Amino acid sequence: FNGLDFLWRWRGKNIMFVGDSLGSNQWQSLTCLIHASVPKSKTIVVRTNALSSVTFVDYKLKISLFHTPYIVDLVKEEVGLVLNLGSIAHGRSWRKMDVLIFNSWHWWTHRGRTQPWNYIRDGNKLYKDMNPLVAFYKGMTTWARWVDKNIDFSRTKVFLQGISPVHYEGNEWHNNPWTDCRSETQPVFGTRYPARLPPQMYVEYKVFSRIKKPVYLLDVTQLSQLRKDAHPTAYSGKHSGVDCSHWCLPGLPDTWNQLLYAALVL
Repeated sequence: FNGLDFLWRWRGKNIMFVGDSLGSNQWQSLTCLIHASVPKSKTIVVRTNALSSVTFVDYKLKISLFHTPYIVDLVKEEVGLVLNLGSIAHGRSWRKMDVLIFNSWHWWTHRGRTQPWNYIRDGNKLYKDMNPLVAFYKGMTTWARWVDKNIDFSRTKVFLQGISPVHYEGNEWHNNPWTDCRSETQPVFGTRYPARLPPQMYVEYKVFSRIKKPVYLLDVTQLSQLRKDAHPTAYSGKHSGVDCSHWCLPGLPDTWNQLLYAALVL
């Protein structure tokens, strides 16, 4: 990764990550990789709940993070907070970007106290619950239609980050189902992960195949499956318990950004 080359290629541009905390993982990685190449360059850092950014002032390059875990809208209605699978009203500001990197999935399985919505809206119908894979497919189909309709591809490059895997089930890589990532210090050796791809990846493949415009799939899933050793486990600082979902930095998201850099250079 050549951070200085990245800055020169994308000077005066706006890059935005749109999605959840795994998108934040990659956003933090990219800004750190670039800053390491120009440690004395002036930066402006802004952090809010929904929108954060790092601007490399000398190059007029702004790299932002728009936090929206489902991509589709989470709105307040009379019945409570509703996850609307058919709406992306907050996407207006995304149209102005020169590069967009989308991701989702991490929050689609959250239920109980960690579930932020009361109902799911699919068209005119409200549901108290829905199979996460079905809901994810419907929501990402809305995203695909939004991209086809709203993005000017003569100006903007669009990426979809592949599913970021978790390592909570030890029987995926050895015979002990009672272990997770916390004691792992080595990656899975070889080029194949013993378990199959997560089912949500096939949903993403299906949605991706139906996009009419030239969106680039940043397919990081299989290489990330091999890195059972790369999670913060009990040392993330923000999460209670063991975190086998997010990734240490420096670490695996740096590899994701090497792939992003290569795709942008092509």
